[in-house]
Amino acid sequence: MKRKKREEKVSFQGKKIVISISLAVKLEKDAKIYVAGHHGLVGSAIWNNLKQRGYGNLVGRTHRELDLTDQLAVRRFFDEQQPDAVVLAAAFVGGIMANSLYRADFIMMNMKIQCNVISEAYAHGVKKLLFLGSTCIYPKDAPQPMKEECLLTSPLEYTNEEYAIAKIAGLKMCESYNLQYGTNYIAVMPTNLYGPNDNFHLENSHVMPAMMRKIYLAKLIHEQDWQSIVADLNQRPVEGIDGRASRAEVLSVLAKYGIEDNRVTLWGTGTPLREFLWSEDMADASVHVLLNVDFADIIGIEKYSSVHYGAKTTGAVDRNHSEGRGGAIPSLGEIRNCHINVGTGKELTIRQLSELVAGAVGFDGQVVFDASKPDGTMRKLIDVTKLHSLGWTHKVEIDDGVQRLFKWYKATIES
Repeated sequence: MKRKKREEKVSFQGKKIVISISLAVKLEKDAKIYVAGHHGLVGSAIWNNLKQRGYGNLVGRTHRELDLTDQLAVRRFFDEQQPDAVVLAAAFVGGIMANSLYRADFIMMNMKIQCNVISEAYAHGVKKLLFLGSTCIYPKDAPQPMKEECLLTSPLEYTNEEYAIAKIAGLKMCESYNLQYGTNYIAVMPTNLYGPNDNFHLENSHVMPAMMRKIYLAKLIHEQDWQSIVADLNQRPVEGIDGRASRAEVLSVLAKYGIEDNRVTLWGTGTPLREFLWSEDMADASVHVLLNVDFADIIGIEKYSSVHYGAKTTGAVDRNHSEGRGGAIPSLGEIRNCHINVGTGKELTIRQLSELVAGAVGFDGQVVFDASKPDGTMRKLIDVTKLHSLGWTHKVEIDDGVQRLFKWYKATIES
């Protein structure tokens, strides 16, 4: 697959010269794009963003329709659909509590999803693949703000180590396929996300939606608004408790998650600093990269694989025979850290976040922090210089985003 080029006149040392500029591999508007995880927080936003840009030939499957951990099912899907491009936004996710408890699940399920989708994408000649990871890939004590280059330089945060290792493996798969087989797979690493279609599960959701729901329910308990509490639990039961349960049962299960009358208890000290990105901004960045950025743009090397010089890729993977397996080019030196951080470059403490959420909810009760519980990494701010250099910056600021999220959350209960 060749990259298109355009000629452009520029000024150089007082003279007009013509230069040749490489253009990203173009995806036509009728290109078939498979969005894995199209009902999720980011996947749904990417789907909508592509639609808004005129891409109508989109393919998505629910987990019930296609289990991405099932290798044979994934192969059959690619056989049938033959997509031109893939957005791998599906993942097995959860909050700090779930990551701490279900460690084997987080590494195994995510590795299965990634291996199945990436390997079948290659086997079926997918032109472009975008892999969505997480900034939890960076070391616990990484220098701040975290540049892409600090990957694998020191130990990870223990609480979500397994999830992080799976995501590191995913971005390394993209990088390695590119170098060996000449593919065009790009990995983006978003910071903490929030926005429409998050799940608001009290144990397994992201930081902000879990916090928002806790604060909202504490307010409803104080106001004795049982009609709204019932509506919330019918929409999102907690440990099997829905709106049909007795008030005593409801109060008991909510108390397990630190939700009481006008009082919410959150894990940690409230002092860790975090960065948050509106999911629709993440989607816009992802689609921008998918449509406008190639692997060659990121590393600054046009021909980065022996495949670009005629090496064949039709051979079987056999450790005793190297013929027909493409190959990286050792003379190019070490090519690594080719992923792209996606975020705002701005941060606030968890306590400050709780104050913004309380303001959006209209909560005037207490938010208490339980310092006996782990904080996780004390600061996580990413460097977004590479992203900005590729032509994209965020649009939604955190105070506006919190208001938008609460409005969306209430609409899901009242509908």
